[in-house]
Amino acid sequence: MKRRILTILLGIVVSASLLAACGKDKGSSSKVKEFTAFFDRQGIELTADNEIKKIIAEKIGAQCKETWLTGQTAEEAVGMYIASGEYPDFMNWSPQLQEAGAVVAIDPYLDKFPNLKAFWSETQWESLRQEDGHIYSIPQFDNINIKAMDTYHSGEAFWIQTRVLKWDNYPVIESLDQLFDLLERYYAANPTMPDGTPVIPFDILCYDWFYFCLENPPQFLDGWPNNGRCIVDPKTYKVSDYNVTPTAKRYFQKLNEEYKKGIINPQFMTNDHDQFLANIASGRVLCMVEQRWDFQTAEDSIKAQKLEGCTYVPLGITIEPGMHEMYYAVNEAQVLTGGLCITTSCKDVEGALKFVNDLLDPEIITLRSWGVKDVDYLVDENGLFYRTQEMRDRAVSSDYKASHFCPYSYFPNYSGMHPDGKNAINPSQQPGEFFASLSKDEQECLAAYGAKTFVEMLDYNEIDGTKEPWYPMWSYVNSLPADTPGGIVWNKMEETKKQWLPQVVIADDFEKTWQEYLDAYYSVNPQVFFDWMQEAVYDRIEFVTGKRPN
Repeated sequence: MKRRILTILLGIVVSASLLAACGKDKGSSSKVKEFTAFFDRQGIELTADNEIKKIIAEKIGAQCKETWLTGQTAEEAVGMYIASGEYPDFMNWSPQLQEAGAVVAIDPYLDKFPNLKAFWSETQWESLRQEDGHIYSIPQFDNINIKAMDTYHSGEAFWIQTRVLKWDNYPVIESLDQLFDLLERYYAANPTMPDGTPVIPFDILCYDWFYFCLENPPQFLDGWPNNGRCIVDPKTYKVSDYNVTPTAKRYFQKLNEEYKKGIINPQFMTNDHDQFLANIASGRVLCMVEQRWDFQTAEDSIKAQKLEGCTYVPLGITIEPGMHEMYYAVNEAQVLTGGLCITTSCKDVEGALKFVNDLLDPEIITLRSWGVKDVDYLVDENGLFYRTQEMRDRAVSSDYKASHFCPYSYFPNYSGMHPDGKNAINPSQQPGEFFASLSKDEQECLAAYGAKTFVEMLDYNEIDGTKEPWYPMWSYVNSLPADTPGGIVWNKMEETKKQWLPQVVIADDFEKTWQEYLDAYYSVNPQVFFDWMQEAVYDRIEFVTGKRPN
C-alpha cells in the first residue's frame, strides 16, 4: 500500500513538472509542424505520446517522427527509397542519395539560422562543399563545446565484464594473448550464468556494416588510431593497408584458435545485429570488440536487470604487452563529411532547418540530454545538475526511455560542456553524477586500476586536426562515390572481407584459408583504393594548411 501511495505521489510531481516545462515560448505557434526522418541504423522507437518530445514541440513549434532500420541492411533500405523516389524529410547523407539527386542544398539558408551556422566553423562548413559548390549535409557528432568531458569511452575497444577481471584479482591485461588466457581460465571455472544459461566467452559482430567489429582491430592492435579504413603515418603522411600486416594474420589466427577451443560464439556468423545485442543484454557475453555507442542500450538493459558484474570496461589491447595504444583519441576534425541531410521530398526546407537550429538552443539541449528539471534531474545551490538513484534507475529503463526521453540522437548536438559553462552536456559526462551512477562492481573495478573514469582505463591521446587534418579517414570513404575507381574497388574489398574473414575464423586449416582470402583480396586490386586514400590525405592537408606534401 505504501509503495502504491508513493507511486501516485511521484506521478503527481512528475505531471506537475511536465506541465510547468510545457509553457510555450513567445515564438511558439499553436500549430506544431510535423517532420519525418529515417536513419539507416538501429535506434529507439519513441512512443506516440513521448513526454519530452511533446514539450520540445510546444517550445519550438515542430517535432519529428524518427524511424530506424529494422529487418534490412542499410543499403537495402536506402535503395528502396531511391527506387521509389519518395523520401522522409531527413535522412543520413550518402553518396547514393547525392547521386540520385535526392538531397537539398542547405548553404543558401545557413545565415538565417545562427545556432546551426555556429555549430561548425567556417573552415569545417567549407570542407562539406560538393563539386557543384553547394553544401548538402550537417555532421551531427564530435563537436566538443569548450572542453572534452568524457567519462565513458564511446568508441572501439575490447570490452570485458567487470566480474571476469574481479575473478582474477584485477590483473594487468594488455595483449591479445593475455586477454584470451584470462577468458579461457574464467570460462573453465564459470561456464554458466547463475540460472544455468551458458556463458559466451567472446562474441563477434560481423553483420552488415557493423562487420568493422571483426575487420578493423589489427589497426588498433598495432597502436594506430581509428582511421577506420587505412593506416596513416603522421610523420610521412603515407597510407598503408592494415588488412595484410603480420598483426592482421596473428589476430585472425588467434580468433581461429579460440573458435576451435569453443571460446567464440559458434553462431557469430549467422547472428544479425539485433541477435548480437540480445546476447549482450542477457549478460552472457564476457568480452567482445565493439563501439560503446552501439551496445549502450544493451548495457542499459543489463543495469536495469541488475545483473551483477555484467557491465563492461574497455581494455586497450595491443598485439604485444607494453605498447602505447590509441583506442581513445580526443579530436575535432577539420575536414567534415556526411551527416544529416534534407531530402527533395521535404515541403518546408526552411522549416526543417529551423527545427534543427532550435534543437541547438541551450534549453532544448538540456531537455534532449538531461530531461525535465525535478523529474529527471535536480540542481544544487551551485547550479550543478545531479540525479537521485531513483532518477538513474528510470533513465536506464527501456520503457521509460521510449515514453519519456527524446534525445533526437541523430540530430546535431554538442559533446563536452553545456552552454552554461558549468555542467556537462550529458549526465554520463558529469563528474559527480558519473561516479554516483556506477554500480559497486564498476566502482571497485575502476579503483583497482587507479582510474576515476572509463576513459582512464585507456591511454589518453589528442589528435590535433590542424596538424593531422586527414583524421579520421573513414569519413572520406563514407562519402566516396561508388562509381569512381576507388569506390568500385572499395566495394569489392568490402565484399571480399565480409565473405572471407568469418571463414578464416572458423577454418579447419587456417593457413590454407588465410592464403585463399589473400588471393581473393589481392585479386580486386586494393592498391587502387589506397592510391585514392593517399590523394585524399594530401587533399585534406592542402585544404587545411594550404600546402600539399611532396
